[in-house]
Amino acid sequence: MSVRKSLVLGLVLILSVALSSVLIWHGLNLDQEAAQPQVLGNKTEESLPSFKSPPDSSASSNIQINSFLVTKVIDGDTIEIKTDGEMAKVRLIGIDTPETVDPRRPAGCFGKKASDETKRLLTGKEVILTKDVSETDKYKRLLRYVYLPMGDGKNLFVNDYLIRQGFAKILTYPPDVKYNRRFLEAEKEARDNLRGLWSECK
Repeated sequence: MSVRKSLVLGLVLILSVALSSVLIWHGLNLDQEAAQPQVLGNKTEESLPSFKSPPDSSASSNIQINSFLVTKVIDGDTIEIKTDGEMAKVRLIGIDTPETVDPRRPAGCFGKKASDETKRLLTGKEVILTKDVSETDKYKRLLRYVYLPMGDGKNLFVNDYLIRQGFAKILTYPPDVKYNRRFLEAEKEARDNLRGLWSECK
């Protein structure tokens, strides 16, 4: 083999190794970034590990940030907001708190405490709402993820919080499954630590 061919082959080999190293390094960095929990700030993304919150950075630029006043908390997973001068009911996506207002059955175990916690968090507060796929459920309630501004540029992901602290269980209705994996992890954390209903309800 000529010296010239040997040099060309050597150069191709070096370039291939260098390109592979760059791709592997870039892939690892992407995995590390994807693993970091995100919260939706005022048009910025900030970390809030304690609540593992909310929208993915890849989608955040498409989210329009609007605040709505919570005029009433109906129960642990349903609230009423004021929008365009009218009232609308909002069902929190992906969660289910024990029943407190269904006249056909008695209040569920831990239902009042779950309702009281949602009231404590949200009554009279301005919240940020985002949707998944569906607009409303069969009862014409808006289906939304709810974020509570915390006053430091971060937002508490309320759906996640209620599951993680044992006030709610996960309830999945496709196609609204964007945070299903996160909610499953939150429920496991609450159950393993016997928080809320996981301690008091058998």
